[in-house]
Amino acid sequence: MTSIPLPSAPSAAPVVAGLLLAAGGGRRLGGHPKALLEHRGRLLADHAVRTLRDGGCGPVHVVLGAAADEVRARAELPDCTVTVNPEWTGGMGSSLRAGLGALAGAGADAVVVLLVDQPGIGAEAVARVRSAYRSRTSLAAASYAGERGHPVLFGADLWEDIAAGATGDQGARAYLRAHRDAITLVECSDVAQAYDIDTDEDLSHLE
Repeated sequence: MTSIPLPSAPSAAPVVAGLLLAAGGGRRLGGHPKALLEHRGRLLADHAVRTLRDGGCGPVHVVLGAAADEVRARAELPDCTVTVNPEWTGGMGSSLRAGLGALAGAGADAVVVLLVDQPGIGAEAVARVRSAYRSRTSLAAASYAGERGHPVLFGADLWEDIAAGATGDQGARAYLRAHRDAITLVECSDVAQAYDIDTDEDLSHLE
């Protein structure tokens, strides 16, 4: 009797979470938290959460800090896991650590990290970076005319080392510099603009 092998089960699609860093207090904006700025009729926090979701990321985690209670009250963060970083004044590094820590038990294979003050980065850029996932050691970033920017993708096996090096306002920059040869750069300058909302002059980007 000849046995006929059963077809192998399709491999499960990777779970790529979204992580929004939205804790900043807007020191150079007169102390106005960036998450509460408005763009196209929505708070920047809402805009960024939708960008991650429309880009194919889920679950979505959000790290808040400055005016966290007000952001929770005013923002629409349906089905998001919200982490409040009590050390947000120490810079982006502490928020990245808090977010990766919250994701540790979520069962995600990777995470795409987006900053709340970059509304020129839309879902298509997120989707492109997400598509660079290959394994739990993947490391990818959007690039703009060859320059590395956001969003970035971190495979889950890298999170512990990334968090260990995330200090001050540098976020993952030190880790990315040290592992530049491992980064897959994904050109996004044709679909996104990587400006930051940092100063009063930058407010002109908001619509």
